[in-house]
Amino acid sequence: MTEVWTQAAIWLGLALAASILSVWLKLATALSEIVVGMVAQLVIGIFIGTSVLGQSSAWITFLSSTGAVLLTFLAGAELDPATFKQNWREAGAIGLVSFAAPFLGCTALAYYALHWSTSASWLAGIAMSTTSVAVVYAVMLEFGLNATSYGKTVLAACFITDLATVAALGLMFSPFTISTVVLVGVLALAVAFLPRLLKIVFTRLGGRPSEIEAKVILCVLFALAALATWAGSEAVLPAYVVGMALAGVVGRDHALVRRLRTLTFGLLTPFYFLRAGSLVSVPALVAAPLAFLALLGTKVLLKLLGVYPVARQFGSPKRESAYTTLLMSTGLTFGTIASLFGLNNGIVTTDQYSLLVAAVIGSAVIPTLIANAAFFPRHLVPKRQGGKAALMTSTAKEQS
Repeated sequence: MTEVWTQAAIWLGLALAASILSVWLKLATALSEIVVGMVAQLVIGIFIGTSVLGQSSAWITFLSSTGAVLLTFLAGAELDPATFKQNWREAGAIGLVSFAAPFLGCTALAYYALHWSTSASWLAGIAMSTTSVAVVYAVMLEFGLNATSYGKTVLAACFITDLATVAALGLMFSPFTISTVVLVGVLALAVAFLPRLLKIVFTRLGGRPSEIEAKVILCVLFALAALATWAGSEAVLPAYVVGMALAGVVGRDHALVRRLRTLTFGLLTPFYFLRAGSLVSVPALVAAPLAFLALLGTKVLLKLLGVYPVARQFGSPKRESAYTTLLMSTGLTFGTIASLFGLNNGIVTTDQYSLLVAAVIGSAVIPTLIANAAFFPRHLVPKRQGGKAALMTSTAKEQS
């Protein structure tokens, strides 16, 4: 156990350093954790050895995966059904073009310019098509935009993009078996009955120090994660779907959401974001920097060319349209998942995997840094008035 406690101290120390760094540099904590993870694995690997971090340790992998699941669940739970119904055309259009443009463009780049195989090229397109719900939600939450109509619409668009990504990965590479049917059936039942069931449980047993609500949610998420991995899917997919289904129950219980956020951001997501950064292979980047830059640049460029005009078409002002576009250019969770799927199934090589993961993580950092530095919509941030949070009445569309 000495090794485990030592690793835990190192990882939480890195998380603390990343949090302090984010305050000094005014960055989103998620981004600083990714960068610190990249630097830590390089520096520690040179002077001590990468085994000290233990990125592949079972307990670190579990905490990291749990962080991704809970973060994705909370992002789904923050979606306001009323806002989604009101802005579904905008969210759907942005989400679909955010998927399609880099999916086709990066596939063509990998096949014709990088000379990858057909299967590897399609997988590259899938990996680079994603938008990171984890990064976008973390940024939205940190600045309070998750409570605004604008933030909820962007999160809904993220969901559409990643849903298309998961569908493409499943249809093109994953066999459709009886286990897939079971997963879809269980998810359909969960969406139909969980909101009513949990509402009854929370009403009768909630509000106790034993945190029954949190335990019920974690039990459901872990059970669905086990079912998803058994079916050859990913644990974060049912978490997001269930989060959306429970938005009317969990999302309105602000005390419960705050407690779940404390657990998620205080302990779990640092492992997720730090580990994501530590997975980048710097030697692979040094060996093929042009391929890395081509993948990253093509993804961001095609997101800009696709998303920005659509956002403007729906009446969003230039500043908010640019901010939306850059946030939709991020990638992390599903991008790394698709890349790892390709590696595990022999679709891509180790070097190709490293390039994809590095480009995905680069897209999590660079567009968000530019967005927050140059296009951050400060007028949409909730302001404190009389000790209570009150949203500014002006919206992006009113300023157009």
